[in-house]
Amino acid sequence: MQKLYILTDLDGTLLRSSSLLSDFSKEVFTAALEAGHVVSYATARSYISSQTKVSTIPWQFPIILYNGALIFDPLSQATVGGAWLSHDITNEVISLGKSFDQVPFLFLLDENQHELVLHEPLRRIGEQGFYDSRPNDRRFHEMPLLHLNHLDKKVMILTYIGAYEDLKPFYDALKLHYGTNIYIHFSLDTYLQDQYFLEVSDPLANKGAATLRWAELVGCLPEQIIVFGDNFNDIEMFEVAGTTIAMSNARTELKEKADSLIVSNDEDGVAHYIQTLL
Repeated sequence: MQKLYILTDLDGTLLRSSSLLSDFSKEVFTAALEAGHVVSYATARSYISSQTKVSTIPWQFPIILYNGALIFDPLSQATVGGAWLSHDITNEVISLGKSFDQVPFLFLLDENQHELVLHEPLRRIGEQGFYDSRPNDRRFHEMPLLHLNHLDKKVMILTYIGAYEDLKPFYDALKLHYGTNIYIHFSLDTYLQDQYFLEVSDPLANKGAATLRWAELVGCLPEQIIVFGDNFNDIEMFEVAGTTIAMSNARTELKEKADSLIVSNDEDGVAHYIQTLL
């Protein structure tokens, strides 16, 4: 049987709307890995956050995290790729955000390649909801004033959470000031009601660029990769992969770029599709 190369998004794609992994999906993915296929995931989540959802699958191949800002090897527990936002731009974005009364969660790697999340005191419902959804997460550290002055830290992403009307003026200002010098992802959150995520990272910190790097790491061509997704942050991944599969619950813009549509995440569409290939 020909070896398969598969990358799937998590939230809204592999995970059900409850954010849980079904037993059926676990069984199919485990069977695919045991059969020698190269299967992994590409997510906006961190490794710690994603593993709270999918740790029952014995992942063996590099994982794309933070929408492509970081590629992580689950076997060696080491960073094997990434795209870092410069410190100057990071501090500029933080300063610009404060002029719109917006302060981010700042996701970093320290000198030991450990993840850190720095933030000022939380003031908004969305920020608190995001923090509360990650109980006992030792990555999070509160600071009285957020400013990056540690040269040994690598910046993965700045994440702002709030209502659309609060974030949209800041989003427009970022587009005007930086254009293509940063990557911006702005979309409605999957789980926090009426809350939007605005994320800023390096231009190469997207799932498309990370998928190309992933192909090099696992030894395949991009056109050999099958990808599954549902949201705007999957578009770049769809633009570089050979076979693109969108969920029935996917955004219209992603469906238009897909080779095929499958049943929804709540119907385990990804697992059913992969099962037909095994």
